[in-house]
Amino acid sequence: MEVLTVNDLWVKYYTISGIVSAVSGVSFKLRKSEMLAIVGESGSGKSTLGLALLNMVPKPGRIERGEVILDGVNILKSSPREIMKIRGSRISMVFQDPFTTLDPLRKIVDQFEEFLIEHGVDKTRARSIIKEYLEAVGLPERVMYSYPHQLSGGQKQRVSIAMAIALNPQVVVADEPTTALDVIVQKQIMDLVDSIKEKYKSSIVLITHDLALALERADTVMVMYGGNIMEYAGKTELYGNMKHPYTRGLFEALPRILQKTLPKSLPGNPPDLRYPPPGCVFHPRCEFAMEKCKSEKPPLIEVSKDHIVACHLYG
Repeated sequence: MEVLTVNDLWVKYYTISGIVSAVSGVSFKLRKSEMLAIVGESGSGKSTLGLALLNMVPKPGRIERGEVILDGVNILKSSPREIMKIRGSRISMVFQDPFTTLDPLRKIVDQFEEFLIEHGVDKTRARSIIKEYLEAVGLPERVMYSYPHQLSGGQKQRVSIAMAIALNPQVVVADEPTTALDVIVQKQIMDLVDSIKEKYKSSIVLITHDLALALERADTVMVMYGGNIMEYAGKTELYGNMKHPYTRGLFEALPRILQKTLPKSLPGNPPDLRYPPPGCVFHPRCEFAMEKCKSEKPPLIEVSKDHIVACHLYG
């Protein structure tokens, strides 16, 4: 059963130097208790897409058109008051850097309590909810009364996750939740995200540049490049049957412990999305590019059940 449906979503940033096409016609569905990983290089549109799911694209960004339907409600057409109620209670976000999401001048309990009260939780009940969810993410009660600067990076990220799940939202968007953390804490945070999916039956949108992490943890993987979907498939299908040259390029760039040769890097640089190349946005870096790729944008086609790819090599 789908809990989130995204239809033909377009997001642009209107800057002094030009119009940036950050997300171009993205469509997908998220099922209940599914973890969808959105993978791609920096600048591929992943984080902008994540913000658009909560109708939080900052200025000078603008959602041009499309639908984000959560449990039958189009978030993009909701009033500001309705959106405030939806965020946190039905869809929430864990940001990449916990330093930017917590007020350094206020104790955790005060910030957490304010969030709960704004969503209608009685003040007398709020404290017990805070304690319950901090314990759920592996933090002792004393953390409630700490300031953010008294906590480690991993602890701050756990606090952010506790706030994101405290109202049992149907969808949690996790934007690079482990990037600012060391390797050991990264595993602990991802184990926590897995346990949340299982315990609370939440659907997770994991935004990451790490294809290996996506293939290890997610149920479904969506590969983005230049604001477009390049490939979309279940992780087992994708791992065994990668189709798009960009997906294969990301995979070949992964370091391997037993590999004697260096990882293979993709030639060139990501496109300037103020002036995206015509045709397939990946064609300037693709070793298989044909004349058709330079002028015609490839449609998304289904190459096997629930495995879609945007490439002129297929179809």
